[in-house]
Amino acid sequence: MGTLGGSDPVGDTGLKEPFLPGALVIATLSNPREKFWGMILALAPAGLSLSGVELASFEDLTVMVRDAEPFAPAVVFFPMHRIERVELDMPDGNLPSLSQRFLAKTGLEPAVALAPQAAGRAPTAIGHTRESSEEQA
Repeated sequence: MGTLGGSDPVGDTGLKEPFLPGALVIATLSNPREKFWGMILALAPAGLSLSGVELASFEDLTVMVRDAEPFAPAVVFFPMHRIERVELDMPDGNLPSLSQRFLAKTGLEPAVALAPQAAGRAPTAIGHTRESSEEQA
């Protein structure tokens, strides 16, 4: 895996600068230990900003999106001293990535669902916001 803030821009995946805003990642945190799945909003020496959910809530999120229930991804900042590891959300052999599982279960691209939303708007499984879908009716 590439470094978070080091001078080597190429990680083990061969991707140049893989941890740019918009990348889907799994962050492992300490004190308390938790994992968070989301989209990078910013990565700086001070820490990591993500839009996403705790990994323990991933299945609940897919059900909410599939059932067109309103939701808003958490927009969070984790200080660098809490970050143990950040890995790209990629398939592992025959196991699909969380992003692939999310798409298969909801029909919605993770980047669309995890984009910070304007107040009162929630993405639906067809890629429209709930508010814009109601305006069309």
